[in-house]
Amino acid sequence: MGRHLNLSLSILSVIGFVALWQLVSMTVIDAFFLPPPSTVLAGAAELAAEGTLLEAVLVSMMRILGGWLLGSAIAIPIGLFVGSSPIARSIVDPFIHFFRFVPAIALVTLFIVWFGVGETSKILLIAYATAFIVMVNTASGVGAIPQEKLDAARCLGANERQVFTQIVVPASIPAIYIGMRLALASSFLVIVAAEMLAAESGLGYLIWTSRLYFRIDWMFSAIVLLGLLGFLTDRAWKALGQGALKRYLRDAAKY
Repeated sequence: MGRHLNLSLSILSVIGFVALWQLVSMTVIDAFFLPPPSTVLAGAAELAAEGTLLEAVLVSMMRILGGWLLGSAIAIPIGLFVGSSPIARSIVDPFIHFFRFVPAIALVTLFIVWFGVGETSKILLIAYATAFIVMVNTASGVGAIPQEKLDAARCLGANERQVFTQIVVPASIPAIYIGMRLALASSFLVIVAAEMLAAESGLGYLIWTSRLYFRIDWMFSAIVLLGLLGFLTDRAWKALGQGALKRYLRDAAKY
């Protein structure tokens, strides 16, 4: 009952927001500067009919998911290693906490100079934005493992490799999952800046070029679509993670 109530409230809040947006655009703010939802929908339909919208969505999602997966694949082993070894943590910690405060947007131009204007620079930029979030969460997850649990495994005859593969890695999965979810949002933020500066396709490019034609409705269409895609991918990752984590925790409780 509570779940259905929450879903109903969420749907009603979205409907109310759209209705308020429509009303404000028609009565308070010039529709040129804040197009009403009906105009935005018409603009999206126009772009979809031309094939521009679908191409932009596919290109942007390919870059986002490619960079997110690459960054996570690099960050998870490093985070596990750093969290497991005090020596490695002391060596790597200054670099992690320095570069994670350097925003990826500040490096857009530099990545273009280094890697060109093709797909490589955009995917690597997203991987950079993703990696430090996943790395810090993974290392924190390893650090949160009770020392008694590790000592108990060693007392039972487990060597360091077994402790790492059978205790550390499984216990860090929830932290890795959360880090990847947070990093996914960061990937959406970075792709817009990258596509605005150096791209000939994608939703960021669509937002940037719409200004040349004074098509504010196209801008809003791409912005709303970015938010919707982010929401859907986050929900999908949450649903996938919750199902997998529940099974993992249930199986782990048996041992």
